[in-house]
Amino acid sequence: MIHKNWENNPTIKQLKCVHTNAKKYKVNSVLTEGNVYDVKNETDEFYFVIDNTNRIAGFKKDYFETV
Repeated sequence: MIHKNWENNPTIKQLKCVHTNAKKYKVNSVLTEGNVYDVKNETDEFYFVIDNTNRIAGFKKDYFETV
């Protein structure tokens, strides 16, 4: 249940969204290309960021670049 407290964790780093071209999911409704997002957790494949809905969500790393 550690994921329930991620929103309160300190920010690890900030990332800039470089694209929202998802093949399978609708990403452009929760991420905006060019915006900078706070990373709260990271795995090998995903970043967990505070998205446009002010909630934590996991996205593949290829949507972002380091600021």
